[in-house]
Amino acid sequence: MLGILKTSKRGYLWVTLGFFLVSLAIHWTFAWFAYVQEQQDHNQPIETSGYINQTMRDTMENWQSEFLQLIWQVAGLSFLLYVGSPQSKESTDRIEAKIDLLAKSLKEFTEDPEKVKELLNDIDKKYYKNSC
Repeated sequence: MLGILKTSKRGYLWVTLGFFLVSLAIHWTFAWFAYVQEQQDHNQPIETSGYINQTMRDTMENWQSEFLQLIWQVAGLSFLLYVGSPQSKESTDRIEAKIDLLAKSLKEFTEDPEKVKELLNDIDKKYYKNSC
């Protein structure tokens, strides 16, 4: 299974989802023990509907105060790192100038312009973000 996660484009998603589900299961399990103890302390009947109602309320409170904030920080940071800020990106003109310089250098190195195009196509295939 770890091999699949290493090669999968969505490996991080699956690991995160797994951690989330395990932590949610642990949270609800310990909430059950706390609910049972509280009901016994007050000589109240142990009812599943009361447990679900109380635990769902507690879970939603946690989501509002902590989980959503953390998710926003992680997702927002990930988005900003992926997209990048204008200050950290090179301008298109500069990138084109670098490519032209490299193409000129390659052209001087090899007098076959088709070879240069082939090499540039190889680079595009290797580094293009949306390639499969």
